[in-house]
Amino acid sequence: MSDPVLTVAESLKDRARAALGSRNLILVGLMGAGKSSVGRIVAHQLGIPFVDSDAEIEKVSRMSITELFAAYGEEEFRALETRVMKRLLKNGPRVVSTGGGAFINDRTRKHIKKGGISVWLKADLDVLWERVCKRDTRPLLKTENPKQTLENLMNARYPIYELADLTVLSRDVRKELMAEEVLQAVIDARTESAAR
Repeated sequence: MSDPVLTVAESLKDRARAALGSRNLILVGLMGAGKSSVGRIVAHQLGIPFVDSDAEIEKVSRMSITELFAAYGEEEFRALETRVMKRLLKNGPRVVSTGGGAFINDRTRKHIKKGGISVWLKADLDVLWERVCKRDTRPLLKTENPKQTLENLMNARYPIYELADLTVLSRDVRKELMAEEVLQAVIDARTESAAR
């Protein structure tokens, strides 16, 4: 006799994969929202490739994100990010995690909107801070008061992240549960659009 939990899980994956079709699934949100960690799990569950846009930027530039910011500034970094995102989104399906500022850039956001389904992993300040305070690899948080900087970024960026196709609440739960919620959001969105 088959395990009913496994059947439900397989059904969720299959339904999400069918709902996604050949489109990309692009995860957006602030640093620490879980875009990379959740994205890897979602890609594995869907059986499609996962790409971290920051890792791709580092690969093509042969520099870390921190080095790019220091050497060229945010404006040049964002221009490179836009070019990399445009290239990544030409083919699908795949799961793509973006840097926190990618969706904020108008040009990059247009490529994301055209290139697939965007999912905002929305988290509150305490969740984000708990995740990012342990590492010093975040160029935008190299300030006198990094938690206040993070809050300022939330206030500035959350109205733009709301433009994403879907929103999933990122909170202090297992990454696998978050991944399931992303899959369910993709299914629900397809069901809602079919009902219109």
